[in-house]
Amino acid sequence: MSNTAGTHPRTIDVAIIGGGFAGIGAAIRLKQRGIHDFVILERGTAIGGTWRDNTYPGAACDIPSRLYSYSFAPNPEWSHTYSGSDEILGYIQTMSAEFGLAPHFRFGHNVTGIVFDEGAGRWDVGIEGDTENVRARTVVLASGPLANAGFPNIPGIDDYAGHKIHSARWDHDYDFTGKKVAVIGTGASAVQIVPELVERAASVKVFQRTPGWVLPRVNRRTSPVTKELFRRVPAAERLSRQAWFYGHESVALGVVWKSPLTRVVELVGRAQLRRQVKDPWLRRQLTPEFRAGCKRLLMTDDYYPALQRDNCKLVTWPIVRLAERGIRTAEGVEHQADCIVFATGFEVSKAGTPIPIVGRDGRVLAQEWSRGAYAYKSVAVSGYPNLFLTFGPNSGPGHNSALVYMEAQIDYLVGAIDTVLREDLHMLDVRQERQDRHNAAIQRRLTATTWNSGCRSWYLTEDGFNATMYPGFATQYVNQLRTLELDDYEVVARRADHEADAIPIA
Repeated sequence: MSNTAGTHPRTIDVAIIGGGFAGIGAAIRLKQRGIHDFVILERGTAIGGTWRDNTYPGAACDIPSRLYSYSFAPNPEWSHTYSGSDEILGYIQTMSAEFGLAPHFRFGHNVTGIVFDEGAGRWDVGIEGDTENVRARTVVLASGPLANAGFPNIPGIDDYAGHKIHSARWDHDYDFTGKKVAVIGTGASAVQIVPELVERAASVKVFQRTPGWVLPRVNRRTSPVTKELFRRVPAAERLSRQAWFYGHESVALGVVWKSPLTRVVELVGRAQLRRQVKDPWLRRQLTPEFRAGCKRLLMTDDYYPALQRDNCKLVTWPIVRLAERGIRTAEGVEHQADCIVFATGFEVSKAGTPIPIVGRDGRVLAQEWSRGAYAYKSVAVSGYPNLFLTFGPNSGPGHNSALVYMEAQIDYLVGAIDTVLREDLHMLDVRQERQDRHNAAIQRRLTATTWNSGCRSWYLTEDGFNATMYPGFATQYVNQLRTLELDDYEVVARRADHEADAIPIA
């Protein structure tokens, strides 16, 4: 950790790490709770997180806009059922402006690690470079699960002499006109990128490891009448949001667990494939061999038609290595490319931590998470008091909006922070046995889900531990976070003089 020599920064109430959806949501709810002594530490130069970084052609959300927004910050102006990245980023910027968050931001503050000072009951937050460190009574880790883009571990990646672009670090200055382009990956980003690239590039080769289940995405323009209704009658927009919510909740019966409805989801996917792909061999290459839901469902109407364009080709041979001029596959062919687009390769914290975190008695969270991450209700970890997570372990939805889960986490942690500050607590630390009991139940329930049914996905660690997904309905997840049960925590109060020694609350 770094610090400016000779300075002793004052201790603030809350440090929020990350200026994306989660960090901004937490900041808004803190202000609404009457907590104003907080900072938002953002390593970039602007707000937005994932939606600031992902500006690739065709970038959009595959969850309806009414649901991919906070209930406490409704937006009647959504232009389509599913919004593009520019519009989502605009929503984030509007929230920040409307709730007056600008004074709380500290841009260019790349957090290098946090250490809990048990004697003082605070977190010391290290900042890269000569910037002064931050001291905070509580910390919200809101860096996001897809904050760190990384190229996949493919042999020869440094040998390739052409142009490399990661989907989350798009190079808008690169001209694809007349170029031979390779796309590695066929996930949620790839199915949005490929249709755009075939319109520009001379040729596009899509390298597929495993095909995914593709479902139709009907993206309708929002009429002026509907917008006006939602402006004038907020209850109408809330009703629309609820309808989308419960519609997605019903999908859980088909994708979270194997059931007769799983077959229905698969029939819809097969029908989409038959309708859009006429060639039997290509259909076979695009047919998944795992149950729907085991990997992320792909929502698109454009991907299959793009693959059948004259300048596009699907490659299903495994990649052996990258060479100076292209990609070598297992059958011995070198596919030459002027540019390789990597639509895969996020460093998701299924194990380890996004930054070094040192808790009580020198405990290192990365070491404790080395075999797979875990937490109490996804939000807190025993031994790391006054630290709260957003989108923590086992909070991933397979069927509903991530923001529904995130909003529940934010309301819970804001309540916990309010308790720490209002009761002048030294520490609020989850009891180990309560955490263990919670996670044992989560892992037991996960054994019955499609995610743990045998396919390989980014949800799982190398040895098959699922640290990512929540095995249930969004309703269940939200309900477990409605109440802060202090019996589940070791609650330690500070003395009146605020000295380091503390006394437990009976």
